[in-house]
Amino acid sequence: MSFASTESYIVADDLGLAVNAAVTLEKPLLLKGEPGTGKTRLAEELAASLGVPLIRWQIKSTTKAQQGLYEYDAVSRLRDSQLGSEKVHDIANYIKPGKLWQAFTAAERPVLLIDEIDKADIEFPNDLLHELDQMEFHVYETGEQVRAEHRPIVIITSNNEKELPDAFLRRCFFHYIKFPDADTLAKIVQVHYPDIRKDLLSSALEVFFDLRQVPSLKKKPSTSELIDWLKLLLAEDIKPAELSKSNGLMPMFGALLKNEQDVQLVEKLAFMARRQSS
Repeated sequence: MSFASTESYIVADDLGLAVNAAVTLEKPLLLKGEPGTGKTRLAEELAASLGVPLIRWQIKSTTKAQQGLYEYDAVSRLRDSQLGSEKVHDIANYIKPGKLWQAFTAAERPVLLIDEIDKADIEFPNDLLHELDQMEFHVYETGEQVRAEHRPIVIITSNNEKELPDAFLRRCFFHYIKFPDADTLAKIVQVHYPDIRKDLLSSALEVFFDLRQVPSLKKKPSTSELIDWLKLLLAEDIKPAELSKSNGLMPMFGALLKNEQDVQLVEKLAFMARRQSS
């Protein structure tokens, strides 16, 4: 398998190598990187390029590993028993397959995305070690052993909010997605807006990277926020000259700056720049 850039998605060479290596090794691919660098999108594009299903497990702070295997609905069974339903005689009627079960029993080899694993409890990754390593698990209520018919391609994303256990890391192929450089980012933008004027793109990227370099910025703008910002600039027909003015905040700054501290910081820096130039 060779995963590379398409007309709708730009893949850096090192990222393409990481995907291909993980597939060859049959190990989960653990992707880290700051939000907005396309970790989730990669799984979507990989599934689309292979023409296989994407099974997405979105992790939250309350998510438990067991939910990825299956859940037993004891409450519904109790209610049905009170109502005299015949369903209660077969406990399998109350077993709800989770995302791993769905991936293991898929008709063809799927891409399984475990998205933002670092949001869960610290024990969450350890609780999945056996299942991801052996690609099987036991259903205690029915005595069934669920095994992967086709070993899924597993993509795991993390925003680096907490450290992951060493035992879990050993079972993964790791790749950190670096923030794109100006040339790569220009290619990504042109995928979304093929008719964008070169002078506008050049000026917008200069402002964008200058903003990311601002010291003490609480949240650096991401690729997805740049795309949103450019959409607004095109909709409002903003001229490149308006972006290079240093007398205040950039047009449509709300697409790039997401909290009041950063807005105040950029305003202060613009004010200081005006004083020094006068």
